Order: sequence, then structure tokens, then C-alpha cells
Amino acid sequence: MKGISVLGSTGSIGTQALEVCENLGFDVLALTTNVRIDILEKQIEKFKPKIVAVMNDEKASELKKNLKNKNVEVLAGIDGINSAASIDGADTILNALVGNIGLEPTLKAIRNGKNVALANKETLVTAGELVIKEAKKFNIKIYPIDSEHSAIFQCLQGNENNKIAKIHLTASGGPFKDYTSFDGITVKDALNHPNWTMGRKITIDSATMMNKGLEVIEAKWLFDVDVGKINVVIHPQSIIHSMVEFEDGAVIAQLGEPDMRVPIQYALTYPERVKNNFPKVNFFDCGNLTFQKPDLKLFRCLALAFDAIKTGGTLPTVLNGANEIAVGAFLDGKIQFSDIPELIEKAMYAYNIKYNYSFADVFEADLWARNYTKTLILR
Repeated sequence: MKGISVLGSTGSIGTQALEVCENLGFDVLALTTNVRIDILEKQIEKFKPKIVAVMNDEKASELKKNLKNKNVEVLAGIDGINSAASIDGADTILNALVGNIGLEPTLKAIRNGKNVALANKETLVTAGELVIKEAKKFNIKIYPIDSEHSAIFQCLQGNENNKIAKIHLTASGGPFKDYTSFDGITVKDALNHPNWTMGRKITIDSATMMNKGLEVIEAKWLFDVDVGKINVVIHPQSIIHSMVEFEDGAVIAQLGEPDMRVPIQYALTYPERVKNNFPKVNFFDCGNLTFQKPDLKLFRCLALAFDAIKTGGTLPTVLNGANEIAVGAFLDGKIQFSDIPELIEKAMYAYNIKYNYSFADVFEADLWARNYTKTLILR
């Protein structure tokens, strides 16, 4: 039986991953959350993991005190998350953590010989070059869970020796794809995604299209392509999840219903495809498939992401850190939606970029970006 550890098990991706694990009959060895111990406790009762980790120390103590199943070890903080990422018996670590906190557990998993099913964007956005080197060093596979990267990964199967001419990374465009201005957008508006059910932070990223910008950076490292070969296409129906164009002009696309359980399952069962009862595409019902070019003047976050990865060094780390703080401030009602790219751009221009960087430099750049962006918000 395959052993799985799910980091971020109480979030949208984590809960769907557990549904997939249940369908496949996999052994869930470890679970983690930040603060949602009510959901975690139900997951413990159902999946009976060996260990669980709660990032928040107080919530960890509360869970330990209230937990009926005393056979489960309750750990706390980043050390607890790292223990879940390196637990004995796990074949694959599914990283569904949100934010740059996901980087350290990814490294822990790699260095302990665990393959990684990766949904945590920040791992590759902030330290892609270094993480890919580590994965090669320890002969570890990184299986993408994002629907777009999973689609590219699937399109490349059997084509590994053929040169990529272009990657067409599809985007739903979020709720504002047809807007001409971001003035007056509320939190409720931005959280109203037309196609996908996701966590709050990633839903805002989708609305600004920063989510797609981060995926551009991830794609560069996952598939070893120059950023100039990555094209973003708005495809509102979210049926085509991404496409790969080869040198002969042939384009291979991966299609399916907008259901995250499909890429999650493929990451956990690769190279096999396993039958499931998830919804299937009915081409007679899905209507017309349309495509449009993103407006980079309106969706400035996407443009900033392209700028960051083209410049390189630790600038993508600053982009990501500033974005996390800005999105959090918007969700808390402290800034306007249109302020998000403004704050990110100011942080990027104020930062002194480091090249030939180390993991320590990544964490330092991330901390700088967060602190600097906070000072901008307080002004």
C-alpha cells in the first residue's frame, strides 16, 4: 500500500487530496494544518495517521488535549511540519501548504528520499533553481498538482525527446477578465471565482492573475524552458488546462472538467491512470471554447511576474513575498484591490537583487519583501 503524507490537509487541495487517497486506498501517514484543528480532528478519526502537525503552537496544545485518539502523535510548528514531510514509510509527500512556508518542508522531503506532489507554488517561485538541483541530486521526482502544470506534464509524456517550441499556459481570467478598471472591487467580488473552488489567498491571486504569473515562473523550472517560450492564454471555460507546441507546429492539449482531483490523482498514481467517478467532459454540453490575450496593463501582477523571472536572481522571491503581504492586507480590508500590484512593484524596485543565491538568501529576500511591504501599507 502506498504511503502518503499530506501537508496542508485542511485546505481546498488537501481535502480533495484526502478524497483521492481514500478512493485509491492509500495509507495516510501524516497530516498538517495551520490552525484548523476542528477539520483536522475529523480527518484524524477517518484516516488514522501516525502523526499530525499544527503550525500554531496554541492550537497544537488544544488539539493534543482534546484528541480522542491518543495513538496519534501531535507535533507543533515548522519542526512538526518537517517531521510530517520526512515521515518513515511515506512514498510521496503532497505539499498543499500556502505561502513560502512550503519551501522548507519540500527540501526536507527531497533530502529524505521522498517524491513530492507539489501544489505549493512558492517552492519553485522563490527557489526553483535550487530546488530542482536538490531534486536531481537526490534523484527525486516532483509531480505538479496545479491543473496547468499537470496538463503540460501529461502533454510531454512520450515527447520528452522532442523540443518545445512554446508552452501555452491557460488561465480562466478570473472574475475580472472583461473589466477595464479595478476601481471599487470588493473582497466579495474578488473571491467570486467563476470556475474553481480554492482557498482565499489563491482565489485573490487568480483575480489579479498573479496566480498565472507564479505559474509562469514554476513552468520555467519544472520544464526547463526559457521564459520567452511561455505564453499565457485566457480560456474562460477551463476545459483546456494547457497546451504544448512542438517545433513541427503540432500542439498537444490536455482537456478535462475543472476538477482538481484529476491532477492530484495523476500525481499520486503516475505513470498509471486509475479509473474514478469524477465528472467527465461532455463535448456536446461544454459549448464554445474561446481564447483571448491577457491585458498586461490591467493585470499588472502578471506583467510583474514576467519581469521578475526575466530579471532573475532573488527578485521572484521579493515578488512573491510582497504579494503575500499585499493580498493579506486586501483580505483584511486595509488596502484596495488596485493597490496590490502597486505595492509589489514598489518592493521590487526598492530591492537590491542577489544573483548566484543560496537558500539563506532566499529566506532573507522573502523576509525583506514582507517587512518592506508592511511599512508601505502603514504609511
